[in-house]
Amino acid sequence: MSTQHNDAIPPHRYTAALAGQIEQRWQDRWEEEGTFEVPNPAGPWGEPGVAERPKRMVQDMFSYPSGAGLHVGHPLPYIATDTYARYLRTTGANVLFTQGFDAFGLPAEQFAVKTGQHPRKTTEENIAVFKRQLRRLGLSYDQRRRISTIDPSYYRWTQWIFTKIFDAWYDERTGRARHIDDLVAAYASGELPTPDGRPWAELSRVEQADAVDQRRLAYKREVPVNWAPGLGTVVANEEVTNEGLTERGDMPVFRRNLAQWMMRITAYADRLADDLDRVEWPESIKTMQRNWIGRSHGAAIRFPLGDNEIEVFTTRPDTIFGATFMVVAPEHPLLDQVVPQEWPEGTKDAWTGGAASPKEAVSAYRLQASRKSDLERQTDDKAKTGVFTGVFATNPVSGAQVPVFVADYVLMGYGTGAIMAVPAEDPRDWDFAKAYDLPYLRTVQPAEGHDEDRAYTGPGVMINSDNERISLNGKEIDQAKADVIALLEREGTGRGTITYKLRDWLFSRQRYWGEPFPIVYDEDGVAHAVPASMLPVELPEVADYSPKTYDPRDAASTPQAPLSRAEDWVEVELDLGDGPKKYRRETDTMPNWAGSCWYEIRYTDAGNHEVFVDPEVERYWMGPGRGEGEGRANDTGGVDLYIGGAEHAVLHLLYARFWHKVLFDLGYVSSEEPFRRLFIHGYVQAYAFRDDRGQPVPAAEVQEHEEAGRTAYTWQGQPVTREYGKMGKSLKNVVTPDEMCEEYGADTFRVYEMSMGPLDQSRPWETRAVVGSQRFLQRLWRNVIDEETGALRVSDAAPDEATLRLLHKTIDGVRRDFESLGFNTAVAKLIELNNALTRSEAPPRAVVEPLVQMVSPLAPHLAEELWERLGHNGSIAYEPFPEADPALLADDTVTCVIQIKGKVRDRLEVAADISAADLETQALATEKIKAAVGDQVIRKVIVRAPKLVNIVV
Repeated sequence: MSTQHNDAIPPHRYTAALAGQIEQRWQDRWEEEGTFEVPNPAGPWGEPGVAERPKRMVQDMFSYPSGAGLHVGHPLPYIATDTYARYLRTTGANVLFTQGFDAFGLPAEQFAVKTGQHPRKTTEENIAVFKRQLRRLGLSYDQRRRISTIDPSYYRWTQWIFTKIFDAWYDERTGRARHIDDLVAAYASGELPTPDGRPWAELSRVEQADAVDQRRLAYKREVPVNWAPGLGTVVANEEVTNEGLTERGDMPVFRRNLAQWMMRITAYADRLADDLDRVEWPESIKTMQRNWIGRSHGAAIRFPLGDNEIEVFTTRPDTIFGATFMVVAPEHPLLDQVVPQEWPEGTKDAWTGGAASPKEAVSAYRLQASRKSDLERQTDDKAKTGVFTGVFATNPVSGAQVPVFVADYVLMGYGTGAIMAVPAEDPRDWDFAKAYDLPYLRTVQPAEGHDEDRAYTGPGVMINSDNERISLNGKEIDQAKADVIALLEREGTGRGTITYKLRDWLFSRQRYWGEPFPIVYDEDGVAHAVPASMLPVELPEVADYSPKTYDPRDAASTPQAPLSRAEDWVEVELDLGDGPKKYRRETDTMPNWAGSCWYEIRYTDAGNHEVFVDPEVERYWMGPGRGEGEGRANDTGGVDLYIGGAEHAVLHLLYARFWHKVLFDLGYVSSEEPFRRLFIHGYVQAYAFRDDRGQPVPAAEVQEHEEAGRTAYTWQGQPVTREYGKMGKSLKNVVTPDEMCEEYGADTFRVYEMSMGPLDQSRPWETRAVVGSQRFLQRLWRNVIDEETGALRVSDAAPDEATLRLLHKTIDGVRRDFESLGFNTAVAKLIELNNALTRSEAPPRAVVEPLVQMVSPLAPHLAEELWERLGHNGSIAYEPFPEADPALLADDTVTCVIQIKGKVRDRLEVAADISAADLETQALATEKIKAAVGDQVIRKVIVRAPKLVNIVV
């Protein structure tokens, strides 16, 4: 509860009202003087000598400007990065710290559809609210570098980067992306064969374009996608929930083959996995990315099937004799060719799904599977389902005829979309075999005690695995794998290979509110990139922002993008270098991830309108061997510190790494990774309350009281239950930073958020606890300023030795805490030092000034005010951080523990440099030790000066 209106309060006390005045004044001054504008080594903001200055680049993840504004959980990472950036400036570093808005996306578009307002209007209004709230917190952003993805001046360069990816291909021979002209030259010279083997000169213009398109890093193809009829758009795999619903809107998702723009991220799978070893990221995030990439070593094996064949990928080629059936994914294109009209003789009833023919059974099953997400299909605890396709394939090693099934536990997106099923050594295949009365054959000897009614996946030697061409029996698994691969390669029926779970990135959205593709199509349907001189391709004004939506269950519906209705914009005449011609624009838009794939680069040179980044500027801020990469072996370069949430581990972070590596290959950046150091922050959680109907009630209105020896809660006189979880409007437990700034001041709010606990851990919000941080700042103010007169209280007297030692220990500890982002422990140390000063009538300036300097990163407005009142000109923001005197860090005295036979019997305060002989004499002379020894004979005294004496009696 605020006390700022109490008439008894001294006139110069640091209250919320005074804090607000101080904070407003310093925020205005920082803005007017450009205090946090940071120079570049070149370009529009270039200054001489910058290239030689040490630098640090500190960055938060993009903000999405929702209409709800910020609650107190949102600023946690922002305050942390600001505190760290402010500390770094005091160490002499040139610090790049700014912020921007990831402002395209579905929520703004849906709001526009609902209200009829243009999404730009509502988004810009939301951004204005965020800017006001963030400014009030005193965040030391370089405002000139602030960006928004919806600004044409920004997405001009997003489109430019897309054209560079479109005009690039991945050369597996060099392991790098190259310009598309190099591919054309390789085709023309015969260095690389064309897709169908014909000479380049014999291909028509359209055929040549298609041959090139098949190798581009950005390409359009008909591919299986996640189609959400209820939203009228497709979504990426990562945007589908375990329940098969869209992440936003909870709409059903179906698998459909549709023409979409794709990014060939799979070409970078190995580099994306291997380079995780080179960055300083939490191991949990690295593991999530490695699992998403899903690199597996094994064999590709071809099973003959009449005039066709099925290629499978397996990590266990050693078990091929145990392959008693095959399974293909419902999306497998081979099903359109091989499924017969009638069931073969002897087909079991369990295999048919009750259908009259294989075509009917397979068609019905494919429709059923299209309604499930990939995650749902891979859930291990669900019953396995499938139907027989009506055909048999031939095991290329054993020669056995094996039935081919279609089942949804096999994904088209992993391997080849088909598996050889080995039920004796694979639990999922075992479950399927049991459900459909299929045979199993063990090929690995199970360990003793293994349950015979389960698949065996452990080590062992091979059994039941030999014929006239190969014998694996008695061999270890690794040797058996090598022997099978050698046989397959010798006979031309397979090869050793690597496969990945990672799929190419679906990059099309049938939405309005996104970056238009800088692509046009000629009369033959050939895609052309719009030249840089014609960028940006701006979004046209349309009357209806919504894509055509359908019944959420209408899986057969087809996307229709809003931009397709803007005919005057779609049909365009351009001169792309060979005279004016008519073209048709791409009407899909990019996903909201596009703008966040490269924004860290633009921060470095946001004022440059000639290039997306000056190479010298990028090399200074992000190049390898600079900043936190200095002296680090095999440094990738990138942002020195990137803070964000774990929810972006396999979306934004993976996509940004891919774009960055393409730009590196093409020579546009010197850094190989966008973020060399990543820190994952915890979250602010809050209590919520529900009434007897289970409905949330306003948490701020709940009363707490004691009842029968326990804490009870009521709302409007009625009992309510308390729960703990996320803060949000739906639970009516939101607390805003505006409320906290009004009630306590921004600096108090900042200190409280930083003191709540370790930054990487979630923590509960407790408004009543904020007062503790307010008292700390009030005591600091009171140590410097007389509350009655407003005069300075400090003296020029020298501090006593104890206070001086405490000061230097605090300097040393706080410096280390700031370096490690341990802000909560830094606050505790500062409180201890500040409390020590409260006992002084006139605190010594020699202690007060370094204390104010150390508080400055955490409570910058108050520190600026006190610094000025202490007689200093200029901002405290760049004052060098205090230095600790090593001579004052050692303790004068230490506590020595005295043990008898290992048990503590007494303690002594002794000089830190006491000799072993003197320590032994003092220890044996204490009254407690004399009494404890009594008549016993001391056989031995072990002395570890100055901290331990152990007496053996």
